This record gives sequence, structure tokens and C-alpha cells, in this order.
Amino acid sequence: MGYLYFTRHGQTVGNVENKVCGITDTELTEHGKNQAKELGISIKQNKDIVIDEIIASPLKRARETASFIAEIIEVPMHTDIRIIEQNFGKYEGQDRLSDEFQEAKRHFADNYLGGESMLKVAQRIYNFLDEIKKDKNKTYLVVAHNGIARIVHSYFYDESNEEFSRYSMKNCDLLRYEWN
Repeated sequence: MGYLYFTRHGQTVGNVENKVCGITDTELTEHGKNQAKELGISIKQNKDIVIDEIIASPLKRARETASFIAEIIEVPMHTDIRIIEQNFGKYEGQDRLSDEFQEAKRHFADNYLGGESMLKVAQRIYNFLDEIKKDKNKTYLVVAHNGIARIVHSYFYDESNEEFSRYSMKNCDLLRYEWN
């Protein structure tokens, strides 16, 4: 039986500055690069984890994280535009802890001014997951973003609106999901 592993990219300059990164292509910090390498080593040393393929967001922070891991565990890697982070429109580059942004995140159907709604992002992520789960004997590692992590988690678990909007994962944490 295959699984889906998910990780968030390594730490970025935007993370350190508490900025909403969204589709802004921010760089990994040295710490973020080391997190990616450490995750790759951890996966390689864990005999219970066998990854067949890595799929990454095309944004540099996720693509670079995936490349480090792919090189260490020696599996193919490619990108998929559907798992790019949400376009947060007017909030790109703003303080991610601001009350205004935190409130906006709870309005799933609203487009961020110049951006996209959480519902539209969920549609593309759910379509992506529906497609890759067709081969239930294959195990994927998806390397993407915190907003995408939130939606992937909601694909596998029922959550309240509040739980969904609060969901977050740390850089280079590794989660495993089992296909139903």
C-alpha cells in the first residue's frame, strides 16, 4: 500500500521576517537548506520510509528543498504547478501575524484582493491528490507550503473551520497520510 508523505519547505527569509510569502519566491536561509538536508538523511536512514517519487511546488523554496532530499534519497523529483502556494494578493509581503490577515484567512470563499480564494486552492489541491492516489501502490513525497499543508490535511481529516484556519506545520516536518 502506498502513502503520501508531506513536508513543508525549509525555513525562508520570509519566514524569519514573519511575512506572508504566498507566491512570492523567497529564498531558503542556510538553516532552511540544512533542514532539507537533515530531512533527506532522516528519510534515507529510516528503513520504514520508501519514497518512489517526489513532487514539489515550482516555487524556489519548495523546489530547492525537494532537490536536496531527492539527491540524498536518490529518487526522481519533478514539480507540479497545482501545489504552488496560495496567491494572497494584497497580503503578499505583509505581516503574517496581523489581525487583518488572520481574519481574512477565515473567509474561505473570498478572493484576496488580487489573489485567490481558499476554496479555489482547495479545488486544485484536491484534484491533484485525487490524481496521484490512483496508483495506491506508489508512495509520494510532496514538498510544498504551509497553506497547502492545511488543505492536504483537510483532505484526509474532518476539521471545523477554526481548526482548519489554525492548522500549521513547521518547516521540514514530515507527515504521513494513508490513502483511503
